Amino acid sequence: MNLFDMSLDKNPANYVSLSPLTFLKRSADVYPNKIACIHGGRRITWGETYQRCVKLAAALSERGIGKGDTVSAMLPNIPAMFELHFAVPMVGAVLHSINTRLDAGSVAFQMDHAESKVVFIDSEFADVMDVAIKEAKAAPLVVDVKDESFSTDTPIAKIEYETLMNEGNDDFSWSLPEDEWQSITLNYTSGTTGNPKGVVYHHRGAYLNAISNVITWDMGSHPVYLWTLPMFHCNGWCFPWSLAASTGTNVCLRTVLPKTIFKLIKSEKVNHFCGAPTVLTMLINAPKKHKEGIEHNVKVMTAGAAPPASIIQSMEEMGFDVTHVYGLTETYGPCTVCAWHDEWNELPVDEQATLRARQGVRSVMLDDLMVADPETLEPMAKDGRSMGEIFMRGNNVMKGYLKNQTASDESFKGGWFHSGDLAVWHEDGYIDIKDRSKDIIISGGENISTLEVESVLYRHTSVMEAAVVAKKDDVWGEKPCAFVTLKEGEEVTEKEIIDFCRENLAHYKAPKFVVFGGLPKTSTGKVQKFVLRGIADDI
Repeated sequence: MNLFDMSLDKNPANYVSLSPLTFLKRSADVYPNKIACIHGGRRITWGETYQRCVKLAAALSERGIGKGDTVSAMLPNIPAMFELHFAVPMVGAVLHSINTRLDAGSVAFQMDHAESKVVFIDSEFADVMDVAIKEAKAAPLVVDVKDESFSTDTPIAKIEYETLMNEGNDDFSWSLPEDEWQSITLNYTSGTTGNPKGVVYHHRGAYLNAISNVITWDMGSHPVYLWTLPMFHCNGWCFPWSLAASTGTNVCLRTVLPKTIFKLIKSEKVNHFCGAPTVLTMLINAPKKHKEGIEHNVKVMTAGAAPPASIIQSMEEMGFDVTHVYGLTETYGPCTVCAWHDEWNELPVDEQATLRARQGVRSVMLDDLMVADPETLEPMAKDGRSMGEIFMRGNNVMKGYLKNQTASDESFKGGWFHSGDLAVWHEDGYIDIKDRSKDIIISGGENISTLEVESVLYRHTSVMEAAVVAKKDDVWGEKPCAFVTLKEGEEVTEKEIIDFCRENLAHYKAPKFVVFGGLPKTSTGKVQKFVLRGIADDI
């Protein structure tokens, strides 16, 4: 018998389930008067936030909502969305955050698949949700959420958020989950092919990834965080819980507009915000007058579609401190970081930007990360050239896909999570994404990284945004097709774009077609390449 196993069992004094709910209770106990949320003229303290969450949890419990029930929310980045991240798990229920740009049919599918018992709806989305509720087989309790920042009031329910909350008891006794593996949230993948998959998170992973954010970003105590990233996206990359852990301030933002972002950074002294590359592009190209007057350090975390080095360089030149991370819905958001080395500060600015554009190394809470052969799982050589799939494993990998054992088993095959992203491994151990496996272009037997071509396009002085996809070709199999959005007032021809790429790439990698115009995007700023592929094939 192992000496150290004798009479050294877990007990309530030495073992508590990891849950982000503990962060909220601590902030309320220690800093009850610190501001938790700012929304327009509203200022809500951590003490008030805790009491509001307790009352809402009590109201849900009295309505029969409990362990394992799904509570859905179609809300923008407003205080109610933040509060639901705590109130729902307080009763053991699972929060299902709905993408606010989805059509009614997609929403109805999710509510049916999730078996939603309650759905919270902001007035802005009442029309879509009214249709979705009628189409769905599920019959959830519908709760309207009124918000003074949105003037139109079109309620579709008999009860309003504040009214429901006031049904609850101030001294409701909630508890941590007995098992930290208990589900806490449900997030759906984009579903570009077939129905989306429901990604299930647990309390342990949410706790650990929230702390990982604080450490990775050096957030310290009391950061002021601007909500440019949707809270429905991977639960805001777990930042609602990170802000509770660090007793920070949530600056809510209903609509992502560059002018408003710069205004809030200055007026509220925002020092942290997250944004997809498309958001950073908007800020870079905003009028100079909006950018003036920022006199404090602002940290930016970016992920999503791999940002070209030129975007990172432009943000740095504007005075922002950029941290590049990478992850998926299945990894609670960010799980790798391009960790910086002091010696890199001595390199030329353009080389620094190239280094920052890499996806980097595993974050603090990720157990392991590798680039490997997708079939054999043999690690690829760390030579910056050998391309393989990114694999990860650790506590911040999802429980699995809801009601989809086959997809779960496939994604965990070999004891690793299969990301579907293709990358190379550099000698220093940093990964560098080259493409999604479905986006790589194979032309005449040669692999062409769309991200490599896009990186060159972004260096053209007239280009604001760019995306490259495969266009079917009878001879070569596929050829690169570029979609380009020009900066305001700029003019450039298809031939000039192609010639520029040929000057900076191997000729076979240069796009053979260029389409000018706006790029279709998801609500989180990712370009919808499946839409572009359809357009390219019709050219």
